[in-house]
Amino acid sequence: MATTARVSSGLAYPERFYAAASYVGFDGSPNSNNKDIGSRFSNDVALILYALYQQATVGPCNVPKPSSWSPVEQGKWKSWQQLGNMVSTEAMRLFVKILEEEEPGWYSRASNSVLEPVIDVQMNHNSNVEPIIENGNYFVETKTISAENGSLMETQDKDVVLEGLGSVVVYDQWISPPITGQCPKARYEHGAAVVQDKMYIYGGNHNGRYLSDLHVLDLRCWTWLNVEATIGSNSVESPSPLNIAPCAGHSLIPWENKLLSIAGHTKDPSETIQVKAFDLQTCTWSMLKTYGKAPVSRGGQSVTLVGTTLVIFGGQDAKRTLLNDLHILDLETMTWDEIDAVGVPPSPRSDHAAAVHAERYLLFFGGGSHATCFNDLHVLDLQAMEWSRPTQQGEIPTPRAGHAGVTVGENWFIVGGGDNKSGASETVVLNMSTLVWSVVTSVEGRVPLASEGLSLVVGSFNGEDILISFGGYNGRYNSEVNVLKPSHKSTLQSKILEDPVPDSVYAVHNTTNPTRDLESEFDVSQEGKIREIGMDNVDTEPTKSKGEEISECMIATLKAGKEELESSLNKEKLQSLQLKQELEEAETRNTDLYKELQSVRGQLAAEQSRSFKLEVDVAELRQKLQTMETLRKELELLQRQKAASEQAALNARQRQGSGGVWGWFAGTPPQNADDA
Repeated sequence: MATTARVSSGLAYPERFYAAASYVGFDGSPNSNNKDIGSRFSNDVALILYALYQQATVGPCNVPKPSSWSPVEQGKWKSWQQLGNMVSTEAMRLFVKILEEEEPGWYSRASNSVLEPVIDVQMNHNSNVEPIIENGNYFVETKTISAENGSLMETQDKDVVLEGLGSVVVYDQWISPPITGQCPKARYEHGAAVVQDKMYIYGGNHNGRYLSDLHVLDLRCWTWLNVEATIGSNSVESPSPLNIAPCAGHSLIPWENKLLSIAGHTKDPSETIQVKAFDLQTCTWSMLKTYGKAPVSRGGQSVTLVGTTLVIFGGQDAKRTLLNDLHILDLETMTWDEIDAVGVPPSPRSDHAAAVHAERYLLFFGGGSHATCFNDLHVLDLQAMEWSRPTQQGEIPTPRAGHAGVTVGENWFIVGGGDNKSGASETVVLNMSTLVWSVVTSVEGRVPLASEGLSLVVGSFNGEDILISFGGYNGRYNSEVNVLKPSHKSTLQSKILEDPVPDSVYAVHNTTNPTRDLESEFDVSQEGKIREIGMDNVDTEPTKSKGEEISECMIATLKAGKEELESSLNKEKLQSLQLKQELEEAETRNTDLYKELQSVRGQLAAEQSRSFKLEVDVAELRQKLQTMETLRKELELLQRQKAASEQAALNARQRQGSGGVWGWFAGTPPQNADDA
């Protein structure tokens, strides 16, 4: 089966940049202008392209701020000035990448004016296509061509990354790249880190057993490698014999030429947190000696590298006690310090996510306790050592635990997790300057990306950041690798379209790396939000004055804001009415219950009175019974006495009668009654 493709030898930089600039409308001079750029691109993209072109061709912005009140010039100057000291080559590369996102087919449409052979060829699946070599990476541009009315019409372009089998990578979509080599055992609650285009996987849990193996995924050729690690002997850090126990729920942090494994659950837990180090050059493990009061051993904690310190928060100890304590380990002195920050800290939890912004603010999201999962957001100001709980905006994620997160510039991506019922299917991103959530993409079904205990790292391919996930548990243990390439456009929206968080709630300092996420550095003011990006020396006269355009734009913005506020107010009123009705129903039920309670209390009092009377009657009857018993005994005694008396009288009469007969025979006269 043969397919039609357009094979391009490609242009190297800076020629590729100048071809892109020419396509956009810049003629190659620093003061290039084009009246159509505002209609071809949105205002924010036009500002970005203008600033990048100036940075690439002129250098950092050293011109003074425009003195005249011109929103267009103010926006252009501010966009250029915010690029700082970005190098020219990086500005060129980002210019091309943003253009590719906005118009994927620009390269083929501009090929007629570019001195580069582009031909249509017939190729089958066994034919060799010469790739473009760009920064040491292979990149192939393929375009499907169809004929219509004798002209060539092309379909939408796609980025094709040569990952052995040429799998397609699109923006903001998860794909499972073809990977060679022996795949690690399926697991979750493992540690993952990227060092020099290699993703390291260490430890984890499989079928309730803790693991201690170490694997490496080479991100340049997408091949798994198993690392034969050894245990160092007589090391400076730990001269005593080492015991590198299998673990899960730990944190893997790259530091200098080592990987640090912090905390984690083990079969025979230690009393305090252990810090293990893997030397990337000698492939040996060692136990680092620490000073100060080390925290109690735990797993499911968050460990965040801030400068030369590690910030450890929360987790669950060996007795399943949830924690919310805060500790700092100075990596230069290897000294522990327990922090007692002011404010209300997050509730005890484990399996949450943490990220640092501007080297000052530490953000914590989600996590779980024994009974529930959370979707709250807490911020720790590392300078003031003060907790706060700012208001989240946008599409706030559902409660979850066991998720993973990484930062790209000032954007914090969250993947996976679950609530003990189902896995979280959406990949979300938080702009850490505006605290606005948005959904990047979603997956369907019981897939590894909707798992708990998966890992997420940031890698680089072809000069662009990519998110790489591995493992997880969603009813079964997983060992899949998935890749997502976040678009500059998706990470820009929450920055430009939403208002920033007030300084009183969360003061943001723009100190993020511009090469990580250029668009997040742009804070386009209200003045710069004009659809037509005017250039210097425009040839044609505008149909409306700038003041009228500004007024119409401001009126449209205010109307949109008013409609949004009215909609929100109506929703609040409806919700308030519903709450009032529920309150009235609750009060009615409360009144009925109170009446019923009073009735029951009256019946109870009557029963108590009757019971008391019965007790009195019973006491009187008992007393009468005792009296009758005494009388009965006295009666019996009298009856016995009477019987005895009668018996004695009878005996006396018998003796008397017997004595008279014998006396008569003997001639003795009878005695009188008195003698008797």
